[in-house]
Amino acid sequence: MLGRAVSYWNLHRFPLLMVLFTLLFYWVTGYALAREDTIRFFCLYGALFFFCFKLIQFEKWNYRFLLVSGILFRLVLLFAMPNLSQDFYRFLWDGHLVLDGINPYLSKPNDLISELGTDPYFAALHTGMGDLSAGNFSNYPPLNQFFFTLAALLGGKSILGGILTLRFIIITADLGIIYVGRLLLKKMNRSAHLIFWYFLNPLVILELTGNLHFEGVMLFFMVAALYLLISKRTLLASLAYGASVVVKLIPLMLLPLLFTALGLRKSLLFYVGTGLAVILSFLYFYTPEFLHNFLATLHLWFSNFEFNAGIYNGIKQIAIQFDAKPWELIRWYGNLIPYTTVALVLFYTFYKRDSSLPHLINSMMWVMVIYYLLAPVVHPWYLIVPLLLSLFTPYRFPIVWSVVAILSYTAYANPGYKESMLAISIEYLAVLGMMGYELFRKRRG
Repeated sequence: MLGRAVSYWNLHRFPLLMVLFTLLFYWVTGYALAREDTIRFFCLYGALFFFCFKLIQFEKWNYRFLLVSGILFRLVLLFAMPNLSQDFYRFLWDGHLVLDGINPYLSKPNDLISELGTDPYFAALHTGMGDLSAGNFSNYPPLNQFFFTLAALLGGKSILGGILTLRFIIITADLGIIYVGRLLLKKMNRSAHLIFWYFLNPLVILELTGNLHFEGVMLFFMVAALYLLISKRTLLASLAYGASVVVKLIPLMLLPLLFTALGLRKSLLFYVGTGLAVILSFLYFYTPEFLHNFLATLHLWFSNFEFNAGIYNGIKQIAIQFDAKPWELIRWYGNLIPYTTVALVLFYTFYKRDSSLPHLINSMMWVMVIYYLLAPVVHPWYLIVPLLLSLFTPYRFPIVWSVVAILSYTAYANPGYKESMLAISIEYLAVLGMMGYELFRKRRG
């Protein structure tokens, strides 16, 4: 036994040391880092990404080693309070409302706090979520609300208990992604180790397991739907896709792309299955006021706020030279985005009549990439969607984006969370540069 351990150490000495250092750096990031300390954060993040790259390079055929490493990187964050996002306070708030029979789409936290604020637990959630979240209705779809309710039920009136439940859900979804993702890569005759660019990616680990965002849960259902499609199980695929929609609404914009891939009869079956899954999930919360509140809250995020925007910031810098008012510009631009997105999706649906799965996933990735290049709000965890999709395509620039997106956190080090145009410029120049290089190389090839 000792001889085997010594032999294993001799064969994997450097990867094992990298795993130990990575665990240490995740511990420091999760338990001993303030988000305002951006220089320290960038150094830790850069080191984590370097180790991620080297581990995949050295051990890409050692599935068990990389799987166990990715699980350990998540478990080291198990008891950490999310330090880069405060959204989890609203998750737990919504979960307790549903548990108490209160519709989270009809009541703003600010309207309920006078009644619930006598309870120290609810007072802590209300303070923690921040003024913006507390002043608006919930915009999290029903399956998300189910997970929040589960966290409230199992965690009780313990913030850490709720966090642990949410974390286990997210880690389970990531394990599902690596399992189904490897099967899908093999079906597409692509190298199965590519899925570890998702599973070991520091952006994925810190933003999902660390900060409790649910993009990974959404992506699990989406990848499961794609695998079921390639396995000729259209109805089950539609239900899985519907589940992804009611975790996050983003997959809705990709639905038209399936028309070309499936053909008329199968696409209709898929749309009906997805539609039923979505409608039935919303029925529990439906009231005449629900739809108005839900859509108004969604519209608010697109037409009133900006963060880490690419093309929008370029337009804004030009518009400022002509004395344009920023608050009018963001409202105009936010209202324009839905029409631009529809045109983009229709273009990718009909410009090339290719029904293959690789073409479908390639189109999905490009729609998401262009959408986030245009969007006025691009939080780093949003980019996990094109990152995962890109692993099933020949393109790798979304991996670069997952590295440089963290530059957006320079805003937290500035008074009033003012964004650094230099940091955003570096981010988008790096992404567009790598994108241009890959497109040029593909064109020449």
